[in-house]
Amino acid sequence: MSPVADMSMDIDGHEVVPLLPETWDLFAGMAGRTGLFGGCWCVHFHCLPDPPEREEMGNPAFKRMLVEQGVAHAALVLDDGEAVAWAEYGTLTELPNIQHRKQWEAETVVPPDFRITCVQVRKDHRRRGLGSVAVKGAVALVAAAGGGRVESYPHDLPPGKKMSASFLYNLTRTTYENLGFTYVRPKGQGNCVMELQVPPA
Repeated sequence: MSPVADMSMDIDGHEVVPLLPETWDLFAGMAGRTGLFGGCWCVHFHCLPDPPEREEMGNPAFKRMLVEQGVAHAALVLDDGEAVAWAEYGTLTELPNIQHRKQWEAETVVPPDFRITCVQVRKDHRRRGLGSVAVKGAVALVAAAGGGRVESYPHDLPPGKKMSASFLYNLTRTTYENLGFTYVRPKGQGNCVMELQVPPA
């Protein structure tokens, strides 16, 4: 059995694996294919302030370094041996930077244990619920790490308004509500704070 198979989970009939050095090539295959908002490689949320080595190394090498150091986490959804979706998660130390951070800091009384900062689905696999599968995978990995309170910051769209999936970097409020998250408060223009208490596995 391959190392990837050893660490895989079945979630809603889909294979999900954690982002680790052993699964880096799966992540890189999707990140390199989609471009991810101008080639960000889900690095932005790790950096506060932006370290000089990020520019020196470039986003792919910098992200790989974080994975090898064990401070970059994600749940990867696989299809036919390729990553087609993921949800990035981590502690606040690992992911200190979020959109509307100053507002969040001013309004937060008790910080969460973990946060989900980015959910991506490959363009040719959208509208299949794989974003939800990725979030469920992240929650399962949090549970395996001991559980805790998880926050996420999805888009909070008014009724009838639609947004291109290319710009939905963290799904929608409705999606998170369907996953059991509770609405906490608005954040910035068109986003919100939602939370879920995850028991240990």
